[in-house]
Amino acid sequence: MSWKDAAEPVLVRMPAVRRPEGHVPFKRKLAWTGGVLVLYFFLTNVLLFGLNYDPNQGSVFGRFSSILAVGQGSIMQLGIGPIVTASIVLQLLGGANLLGLDTQNNPRDQILYQGLQKFLVLVMICLTGLPMVFAGNFLPADPAVAQSLGVPLVAVQWLIFAQIAAGGVLILFMDEVISKWGVGSGIGLFIVAGVSQRLMGGMFGHPILGAQEPGLLATWYSIILGDANVQVLSPNGLQTLIFGSGDILALITTVLIFVVVVYAESVRVEIPLSNARVKGARGRFPVKLIYASVLPMILVRALQANLQFLGQILNQQLGNMPGWLGTYSNGNPTGGLFYYLAPIQSPGDWMWWLGEASQPAAKVLLRVGIDLTVMVVGGAIFAVFWVETTDMGPESTAQQIHNSGMQIPGFRQNVGVIEKVLERYIPQVTVIGGALVGLLAVMANMLGTIGDVSGTGLLLTVSITYKLYEEIAEEQLMEMHPMMRQMFG
Repeated sequence: MSWKDAAEPVLVRMPAVRRPEGHVPFKRKLAWTGGVLVLYFFLTNVLLFGLNYDPNQGSVFGRFSSILAVGQGSIMQLGIGPIVTASIVLQLLGGANLLGLDTQNNPRDQILYQGLQKFLVLVMICLTGLPMVFAGNFLPADPAVAQSLGVPLVAVQWLIFAQIAAGGVLILFMDEVISKWGVGSGIGLFIVAGVSQRLMGGMFGHPILGAQEPGLLATWYSIILGDANVQVLSPNGLQTLIFGSGDILALITTVLIFVVVVYAESVRVEIPLSNARVKGARGRFPVKLIYASVLPMILVRALQANLQFLGQILNQQLGNMPGWLGTYSNGNPTGGLFYYLAPIQSPGDWMWWLGEASQPAAKVLLRVGIDLTVMVVGGAIFAVFWVETTDMGPESTAQQIHNSGMQIPGFRQNVGVIEKVLERYIPQVTVIGGALVGLLAVMANMLGTIGDVSGTGLLLTVSITYKLYEEIAEEQLMEMHPMMRQMFG
């Protein structure tokens, strides 16, 4: 008996959001999307009952929090982390062809794949949530609550875990609701919401983030009025304006990333198509420079976040880890393997000549080189996995084009012929685009951004917003011309 036969009774019974039976009007899609987004913001403000909450305590995932849509201390404590981690496992298993599932042509395998994904999300909720509550003391239980309820402290800890587990399940189904009934992707929408919140905090002030720091506009208002005690024309003053509270470099980097990503999204190779049955019906299949989108970057950064989370747990449990494995100061790695695997998060992590970085130059440069290698190579690898497992590869795309009745002018109407043409572009563009996105993410982190948003988060926000705009425009076009909906399925 294969594993599919053994697991099928469980996987086919995993709860799922019902698919719409017919066409969902565009206004209803917007209503579902807006409703889920409001629910997400509401849940990020529902604090965990029984938690000894400290508003000044940083998130477990640090600057990865905005990428993972984490609401620190709330029921959304896990964010999309379990979903992304489960996707990484499935990507690796699928890429190695260990699952033996044909999700393109076999309906049974499609159901098993979706059920397996949900099951893995539940497993990751446990593997992530249990150490947070019981091992690392990242979510400490309040003894006063245990005393008032007349239960031991461990019972309050289990109550906290039950709440964050419920939040993890909720965000899983919220993502599914948007995917089936709304516009875009739930995961993408939650990332945009979290990153946009930090960007607004960086511009107008950080009360929304729980920190009492002035925003960029308030800082420059103080500098112009002379209240900030900054000598603009002195070396220290210029350093403050560019790298410090003035955030000139961060502002330039943020704007530059917006421009580069929008430009990269518009760079494409367009393959002409024509309909064999309808004369005059022509179209184009675009192979964009960022063909796999920026979403595979979530997988790379989530892998790094999980490694750093593991390092923090080991540091909490072991006390003094072996030096080669990692040394920590105030919860941050300062040496060893976990230091070199920690991504560069801000200019202060590597600008040793300004006295920002407390490490020797050679050590800092080695860490920068490792981060660049991981992001560029990892971005390319995960982009390839993403394309193959989401039916965006040459074979799947050729089959979709053929099924729609389209063909490439000048070539026979054959799936194999279309696939050979697509193989000239898709694999190469996928690798180049994935590596480019990885490089942009590292450079944005090194130069800094408004609101201390991670480079990956900023890239994701711009790319997801651009794709959401395209999808909304397409939905409106199909709403006005129903025949277009029939043509594109």
